[in-house]
Amino acid sequence: MQSVFAVQEPRATARQAPSCLHILFLVSAHNSLSQRIWAELTGLGHEVDVAVVDSAAQMEAAVAAHEPELIVCPMLKTMIPSSVWSTHRCLIVHPGPPGDRGPSSLDWAIELGAERWGVTVLQADDEPDAGPIWASGSFEMRPAGKSSLYRHEVRRAATAAVREAVTRSANGAGPATDPKGHAHGTHRSRPLLTQSERRIEWGGDPTETVVRRIRAAEGHPGVLDTVEGIDAYLFGVHRESRLRGSPGEIVAQRHGAICRATVDGAVWITHLKQREASSEPAFKLPATRALQLAGVELAVPEVPAPVSLSPGGPTYRDIAYEEHAGVGRLAFDFYNGAMSTDQCRRLRDAYRYARSRAQTRVIVLCGGADFFSNGIHLNVIEAAPDPAQESWENLRAIDDLVREIILTDSHLVIAALQGDAAAGGVPLALAADEVFARPDVVLNPYYGHMGGLYGSEYWTYLLPRRVGRDLAAVLTGAPFTPLSAPQAVRVGLLDGVLGSDARASCAAVLTRARRLAADRRLDQRLEGKRRQRAADEAARPLESYRRQELDRCHECFFGADRSYHEARRRFIHKLGAPCAVRAAVPEHSSPTPGGRP
Repeated sequence: MQSVFAVQEPRATARQAPSCLHILFLVSAHNSLSQRIWAELTGLGHEVDVAVVDSAAQMEAAVAAHEPELIVCPMLKTMIPSSVWSTHRCLIVHPGPPGDRGPSSLDWAIELGAERWGVTVLQADDEPDAGPIWASGSFEMRPAGKSSLYRHEVRRAATAAVREAVTRSANGAGPATDPKGHAHGTHRSRPLLTQSERRIEWGGDPTETVVRRIRAAEGHPGVLDTVEGIDAYLFGVHRESRLRGSPGEIVAQRHGAICRATVDGAVWITHLKQREASSEPAFKLPATRALQLAGVELAVPEVPAPVSLSPGGPTYRDIAYEEHAGVGRLAFDFYNGAMSTDQCRRLRDAYRYARSRAQTRVIVLCGGADFFSNGIHLNVIEAAPDPAQESWENLRAIDDLVREIILTDSHLVIAALQGDAAAGGVPLALAADEVFARPDVVLNPYYGHMGGLYGSEYWTYLLPRRVGRDLAAVLTGAPFTPLSAPQAVRVGLLDGVLGSDARASCAAVLTRARRLAADRRLDQRLEGKRRQRAADEAARPLESYRRQELDRCHECFFGADRSYHEARRRFIHKLGAPCAVRAAVPEHSSPTPGGRP
């Protein structure tokens, strides 16, 4: 596919700029890590193709088709054949420090309680994870799941290391170490972390062990366990400070999560994936929904958690609200950024509550640390008795939420993107008056990969008013055009980049919000906001944008063309056909884990 537009970061002088390469990404999936590195390298002026592959033959075909000068593998689960690595330089991103080997690197780091870990970019050869080292980086571990570490610490270190390695290659330099990485000492090869080693003994393991085991398997593969007689993998763990019961017993449920007692406390588990018992692969679902599909109806009580934060120990809540110095902070942390019909409605109600508070003048939408939002919940839709109807209800529910934000004239609304946003999650953020993000956030407003889904969330109103109609059409019409946060600022999609990481970014936004709440000129700004909304409504009613978007989506959901349903099915069950794309990101402004050779 030909580039839809080109970009180059501003450079001080031509002499300082490295030579630009034609690079091919070989990936098992074009995930958040490969998208972030793609944005980094295209921003340097490199031409980057992406090939999603799952066999040696597909790799050989992609290399023959693209004839790259360099191959980079940010996330590849399949071994690169010698026919490729012996004729082309192939740089592998391994989520472990120099000298580390094995397919469960980050899993072992969490399981063994490592205080520091790293990322290594090495060259593929005849021995996995043992080729010449081109670059590396390190980071402090924090108490979090593997997926969260991957989306933050690993991604930052990997992006910097790949940038260094590609620059070295472009400038004609060699590896940072001698072959086999001998400069780093003895290799430590760790085996695949098996389910027998991940196993939880509910009658003996303390809460700390349970949490660590589930965190080490987060994302993939999960911890295999038996829940109410059903073999299932556990995901999404949160400590519980008050509820108690017999070890292993489910004592409560909350918004799809289950609370399970340990020997010294309890934990919430948000998602389950039933162990595959047929040719059709299973997929993650909210825990209670997964059990319902397996024929289990829980008799335990639904124990709500108030939206307003109150003193107390840790527990699970996906929506939380607090106030300070005239600012209301509404946080919503939905697993993998997906928002079901129920979650959209609960968040809408929480937003209405935040807007009703006369004590505040600014509302900050913080999203979650890993994702702001990825739009509608495709997994819940896939599991619904009528996926077309559930798609329709889900889309209208998120539209209702976005509409509430757009029509807010009593408060200034700021979106703080600690994590990535994609599809409908992008216009959800753009409904706010100001939008800020942490530096390494990736935004991808594209819908079309889901069988040509048109999308809604008032994007035809919100996106053009920020970047213009032409660029809005490109961003939503061309596949695989992720924007890094700095690129999004340059094209007008974001108002700025704040903070160095998720926590610092949210803190910086809250500081700005408190300053705005205390500003005497805020009333004038709110009045200007009301006038602009009235002018926009006079030019074209907001309802007409929604109606036009939903008409297009209704055809995708209920029409004769089943492309959306087939694309969703293939996406959920990981049956996606291999693809190769090339795209780039505009500079100009208008009005999973672990790579292995």
